[in-house]
Amino acid sequence: MSTDTLSSTVHRVTGLAILWAVILIICGIIALSLPMIAGISTAIVISVLIIVSGVIHLTTAAVAGSLGGYLWRTLVGIVYIIGGVWLFMHPVLGLVSFTFVLGIMFVIEGLFAILSFFPLRKNTGSSWLLFDGIITLLLAFLILDRWPSSAAWAIATIVGVNLLISGITRLMALLAARRILHATA
Repeated sequence: MSTDTLSSTVHRVTGLAILWAVILIICGIIALSLPMIAGISTAIVISVLIIVSGVIHLTTAAVAGSLGGYLWRTLVGIVYIIGGVWLFMHPVLGLVSFTFVLGIMFVIEGLFAILSFFPLRKNTGSSWLLFDGIITLLLAFLILDRWPSSAAWAIATIVGVNLLISGITRLMALLAARRILHATA
């Protein structure tokens, strides 16, 4: 493959990836600007994923290999579909529920990170594990202390920051790759 062909291919591929990074940045900004809408949208997406998971359980129940496996997958599929449809029809209640579960998950994650620090405290860089645990517990406290009103901002803020950071880091990495490509060409 000639250098021009390789260069144009990499330029085209990185162009599409840059477009994706910019879309992620825009979505992150929107999520941070409109937290309630972004939170409800996230709840709707999660409910659709739960429904799809239920359908997959139902469609794969026939190949479970045993009557017990068949019944189990069928029941799980039915529960997922019913739960997903209920969450889809009640996205605000779903958002409140997801926020509470997120807060509990952060408590557990923060405690595990702090507990993991102690056996590793003599290792270089282990203080970052303690820092992570403390920050995660603080986030859990912010979410649970203000729950259920935190549902209006918690999920959207976390998703928005994630989208924004992912978009920015991808964009910077892709621009660096392009600079390297142009320097070698």
